[in-house]
Amino acid sequence: MIAVLLEQALNGLQLGVTLFLLASGLTLVLGIMRLVNLAHGSLYMVGAYIAFTIQSASGSFSLGLLAAAAATALIGAVLERLLFERLYQRGYLEQVIVSFGAVMFLDELVRVLWGPLPLKAPMPEVFDWSVELLPGLLYPTYRLAIIAVGMVVSILLYLLVTHTRIGMMVRAGASDRSMISALGVNIRDLYTAVFAGGAALAAIAGTMAGPIYSVQIGMGESVLVQSLIAIVIGGIGSIRGAAIAAVLVGVSDTIGRVFLPPGIAQITVYVFMAAVLVCRPRGLFPAHV
Repeated sequence: MIAVLLEQALNGLQLGVTLFLLASGLTLVLGIMRLVNLAHGSLYMVGAYIAFTIQSASGSFSLGLLAAAAATALIGAVLERLLFERLYQRGYLEQVIVSFGAVMFLDELVRVLWGPLPLKAPMPEVFDWSVELLPGLLYPTYRLAIIAVGMVVSILLYLLVTHTRIGMMVRAGASDRSMISALGVNIRDLYTAVFAGGAALAAIAGTMAGPIYSVQIGMGESVLVQSLIAIVIGGIGSIRGAAIAAVLVGVSDTIGRVFLPPGIAQITVYVFMAAVLVCRPRGLFPAHV
């Protein structure tokens, strides 16, 4: 029982790290731009496909990761300037409709370029082995690597947001966009940079998920739902809240699916979100990025 619990807790932590990489960029977009972007999960998918292509051609997982992050950041910047920039002064309904259209467009574009069948990304050779955590319990090293990478990225992102000039502008933009614009900050470039950075983080998450899950059309949609739940629980615009809530969502969802009946397991995360919102309607850490 202890071995099973430990294994599922680590699986949940790995899922939580993946959710955080997706949720961190999305919560900044929501917190700063007040933009509901349902296409964020599609950027996760596009990043996974780009990484698969580069890795298959070069044999290098690291090169695929870097190429996916850079290319998806560029795609995100282009989408922000050409499409989402026009929606900042619109209502949430218009944002949802347009971003859903972007989801359909990106899904069909991927279908044209890579085909409709799921693809299996190769496991990086350096991590293609297991470590014995307990007697008889072998755990994949690659999942541990994902946890480590996610923790490093979360620390670096937290330091960037809280201890740098760029982070100061990001936090100020989340609090008062008009004032930071009046102080001489190019709010348009700031928005584009935040959007592109969030797209790059989504691509990193998709790349790392590729060897574990199938790289397929629509792969980002279910993860996006869980990421949105983590954002609501943690507090919109809060990096710290997104990190803690993503881990809580990942662990509770994974353990619940193992130890609870199927019907109850599927609603565990939603019940958890409802309980948090009853006690703290603005989330666990609502005030700070």
